[in-house]
Amino acid sequence: MEKRKNEERRKERGFGGRKSDGERKLFRPRREEGQIEEREQNENQLEGRNAILEVLRSGRDIEKIMVSKGNVEGTIKRIIAMAAEKGVVIQEVSRQKLDEISQTKNHQGVIALVSAHNYVEVEDILTAAREKGEDPFVLLLDGITDPHNLGAILRTAECAGVHGVIIPKRRSVGLNATVGKTSAGAIEYMPVARVTNIVQTMEYLKKEGLWIACADMKGLDHFDTNMKGPLALVIGSEGDGVSRLVKENCDFTAAIPMYGKISSLNASVAAALLMYEVVRQRRF
Repeated sequence: MEKRKNEERRKERGFGGRKSDGERKLFRPRREEGQIEEREQNENQLEGRNAILEVLRSGRDIEKIMVSKGNVEGTIKRIIAMAAEKGVVIQEVSRQKLDEISQTKNHQGVIALVSAHNYVEVEDILTAAREKGEDPFVLLLDGITDPHNLGAILRTAECAGVHGVIIPKRRSVGLNATVGKTSAGAIEYMPVARVTNIVQTMEYLKKEGLWIACADMKGLDHFDTNMKGPLALVIGSEGDGVSRLVKENCDFTAAIPMYGKISSLNASVAAALLMYEVVRQRRF
């Protein structure tokens, strides 16, 4: 008898008996007032016309601006003109795409991704190296699109004494929040320059006295390669390696010997091995 009463009490409170899916929904815990469903927020994403106009005026580095296709009237037209003048990448996407990635749900047809850290000029990197009385040691990243790889490369570069990293504006991930987190703080200390044309930058570095070494699995074993002196080390993308035109403009190649069945390494691992070969040759 007592057992039966307990079961009835449980049913009254919504705990007893089997229920269909529709009935079970009635007994889900209610969200407390003011409680917000957890969702990963990108602190480097700005939305809305006025907010993006202000960030353009402020001079802060912007990775790219996404605008709704066909929406080039009024304020959007001004945003596009200002962005083009500053060399900011502009990407036309569907309204649906903006709706999907919007965090505020009030993007007004435009979303900007700003940098987690400001960029420097290539000249600043070379100047900083020479002020230390050291031969410049620079990384050129050709098409690294994975933010975790870029973050890991920045972390190793800072530890290895690299003076700066150069990335292209297109076909590359920029200094976003994920890169900053993965770099474990290295983003605060490692200067990064963002350039329009990697090949032209390589020509400039050559005029400044740097040798350009290309990481290539078909090159000369890096243990037998002289990587002392002023050097720019080129690391290619995760899937395709160094692009043809960039490779053709390198002075020499450096390969990592492979003895297993897998024929390639993760880009950040390959970069780390080559960076520390430079360290070994310069310091030991």
